[in-house]
Amino acid sequence: MNLTRIKGFADVLPGDVEAWQRIERAAERVFASYNFKEIRIPVLEKSELFSRSLGESTDVIEKEMYTFADRDSKATLLSLRPEGTAGVVRAYGEGKLHQVEPVRKLYYLGPMFRRERPQKGRLRQFHQIGAEVFGRTDPYVDAELLLLLRDLWEDLEVTDTVLEVNSIGCAECRPGYRAALVAFLEERRAELCADCDRRLENNPLRVLDCKRPSCGGIVSAAPSILSHLCDDCRSHFDTVLELLRDLRPEPVVNPRLVRGLDYYCRTTFEWKAGAGLGSQNTVAAGGRYDGLVQSLGGPPVAGVGFALGVERLALLLSEGDTNESGAPLLYLAWMGEAAQRWTFALAHRLRRRGRRVDLEGEARSLKSQMRRADKQGASVVLIVGPDEMERGRALVRHMATKEQTEVDFADVEESLG
Repeated sequence: MNLTRIKGFADVLPGDVEAWQRIERAAERVFASYNFKEIRIPVLEKSELFSRSLGESTDVIEKEMYTFADRDSKATLLSLRPEGTAGVVRAYGEGKLHQVEPVRKLYYLGPMFRRERPQKGRLRQFHQIGAEVFGRTDPYVDAELLLLLRDLWEDLEVTDTVLEVNSIGCAECRPGYRAALVAFLEERRAELCADCDRRLENNPLRVLDCKRPSCGGIVSAAPSILSHLCDDCRSHFDTVLELLRDLRPEPVVNPRLVRGLDYYCRTTFEWKAGAGLGSQNTVAAGGRYDGLVQSLGGPPVAGVGFALGVERLALLLSEGDTNESGAPLLYLAWMGEAAQRWTFALAHRLRRRGRRVDLEGEARSLKSQMRRADKQGASVVLIVGPDEMERGRALVRHMATKEQTEVDFADVEESLG
């Protein structure tokens, strides 16, 4: 029987991985310009971390986590991380990062795991790049994160995106909205799907997040949370909108946008692709979570962040833009044992100087080597055979123009390095 990959887990092969590398390089550049520092967190955490942060009634906890008992302590449940924020919050508190600097701006990248139905743009092992800011309550940092994402899209030349934003209030104003929403939904309870009927008891705001068309039709007429915001939440949200409109990532206010996790408050947002991803068109999403750090045992500091899906973003990059492979390739074609020894040593010296170099390990005809150099996209081929070894001069062929020149062995490194 042939061994195959697990359903919902994908290989990223050469030809596709270049898009990922381009995204990662762009993210590193943009994060650096906003003074973010990288953090690396484990893929395995205690399950309690996620149940306490995401909420017991969320789909992630109830249906999607990969959870198992620790072999060393059967009473301890472990889970593969379904998202990155909870782990970063744990590391922030456990590492006492707030004692070093009250405001911390952190980013991460890596695999996440959820047992979902695999489809385009949604896998069981998927990859995210995320950012978290701790220690700031002002609306300016909310807008800053959205501008950071806008800058990333521009760096990657992704143009067809839409920003949706909302405010889901705070502990002061949300109870009033919750009561109004429950009263509205109770009158229509028989029309709700089974999941939303259960959510109505545990977390009624999540009914607004249901993707079933039948429930979507119901909540379209539901009371708007924006009409229930307290003065502080209204001022905060209005400032975010003004900052965004001033700097032109024109937002669409979506009062039904609540996100699916319990820890959010005030600003929530999603960047969506206009085309190319089908129904799974959210590329990045996040929001504010001011009480999460303290609820997980850390200090009483505010937080706001986002995560973007690498697989989904890679699908948006056009084929012509994703084949970034670094510096132009120099291919060394050799004929004869002496030439092989000489080009092997030359390749090592040039690589140490930063050149991208390749050559064959077994004897092949010059025609075969030239075909391979062309297939690999080499810009220059250096040709060395018995005649060149005797004369101490190599042939240099420029693949684009077909121009061919000679160079002395003594000058090869300087001319090609």
